[in-house]
Amino acid sequence: MTSPRRLTTHYETGLIWFRRDLRSTDQAALYYALKHCQRVWCVFVFDTTILQPILDIQHARRPHDMAQDRRIEFILAALAELDQTLKQHGGGLIVLHDDAREAIPKLAAQLKADAVFTNHDYEPAAIERDQAVQEQLAAQNREFITFKDQVIFETDEIRTGQGKPFTVFTPYKNAWLKQLTAFDLKPYPVESYVSSLAAPPAKLAHGLPTLQQLGFAPSNLTGLKLPAGVSGAQQLLDDFMSRIDSYRDRRDFPAVKGPSYLSMHLRFGTVSIRTLARLAHELSLQPDGAGAATWLSELIWRDFYFMILAHHPRLASGAAFKAEYDDLRWEHGPQADAAFAAWCEGRTGYPLVDAAMLQLNQTGYMHNRLRMVTASFLVKDLGIDWRLGERYFAELLNDFDFSANNGGWQWAASTGCDAQPYFRIFNPVTQSERFDPEGRFIKRYLPQLAGVPPEWIHAPWLAGTDRLAEFGVTLGKDYPEPVVDHAQARQRTLARFGK
Repeated sequence: MTSPRRLTTHYETGLIWFRRDLRSTDQAALYYALKHCQRVWCVFVFDTTILQPILDIQHARRPHDMAQDRRIEFILAALAELDQTLKQHGGGLIVLHDDAREAIPKLAAQLKADAVFTNHDYEPAAIERDQAVQEQLAAQNREFITFKDQVIFETDEIRTGQGKPFTVFTPYKNAWLKQLTAFDLKPYPVESYVSSLAAPPAKLAHGLPTLQQLGFAPSNLTGLKLPAGVSGAQQLLDDFMSRIDSYRDRRDFPAVKGPSYLSMHLRFGTVSIRTLARLAHELSLQPDGAGAATWLSELIWRDFYFMILAHHPRLASGAAFKAEYDDLRWEHGPQADAAFAAWCEGRTGYPLVDAAMLQLNQTGYMHNRLRMVTASFLVKDLGIDWRLGERYFAELLNDFDFSANNGGWQWAASTGCDAQPYFRIFNPVTQSERFDPEGRFIKRYLPQLAGVPPEWIHAPWLAGTDRLAEFGVTLGKDYPEPVVDHAQARQRTLARFGK
């Protein structure tokens, strides 16, 4: 598999394979394909090896309902915009619904493409897929050329003084910042070479499939404040730039508008990481750049987790980063199953945890602070294997990215690299009091608690039956009793990890 920093060979025909880079500007593989080929076709594959497991899981849970997935709708909207942009320059998208391992080599042969261009994917299953595609293309005497695009620094570009990969974030971040140059943030000038775009041949110009053709029904994506495509990413970025100075102070409070809300766009590449990192870095150097510096740190975390996965692919098979925690004894049996169901459905009796889970279930989004709170609660209050929570988030998060999701869960579970120590256990009540002091976020997703004042909203069971009745709430009827006592659960967690 070729992975050049600078490409010198020129080709008559090329095929650009879009994946998690759904934009026509500042896109590495597209830039090199257009620059080094006389004629370039563009393809996106709705890969059945990715979609079928999603359909199987949803059909198993709701056998009589059609599957829904906001991510598929988001991709379709992004592809529609990308297709229109490419058509304006004489190109267009070939869109397939097939197994990419077979579809890409077959399409390259149909088009007589000399080379297939695409951007790196760092997940083990994707690496295996790309290797299979490369081998088939090589058998046809065609090249498979890949590029760094979704990170600033990848697998081996940031090393310790001893030449080893980092496993702790802060020194990694310091090395990342020290190594950064303007060149690393420079956009690829795709627009200079768009004349090489070729329109899809008539027999392949089928247009985009419908949701129904892919096996899905519409979700509530259009009702959420989540504009799709490159234009949607720009809309969100413009809004965030107007309030980035307050990012550090507001980002931990789920009831206020603090985050950038760009994570889904980063996941599917409708915005370039170079654009975001360049803005963050430039603004972080200003006198009032604390907000931008904090945001830049979050972008560096993303590179960090990609790097960790690349060096430790066993994580994708469910391994703990710290091997000594692979054999922790988690809670099992009917009681644990019921507790897990309560966590999934927002019925734990801890309002901040429940509101966060309902936010995830209803929107596919969860505030970053709440991801930590809910993960900690599952693992350290309920004693349930972090892998179950990781899997549940993977099914529902709009911005699901394996490396970040796995890294976040292992951080909360104290099993990962640079993780929270096992004896540091989030108290869900004090987290609620600190980060949602007025209960505004809680009441947004738990309207039955609307009448409960701030002093009792975080732990309503402490108010007592009579006082709760004054607020129109009866525990066990309007809102659940707590499924666990936090103080007792904390002692069980200390014992579990301390053995």
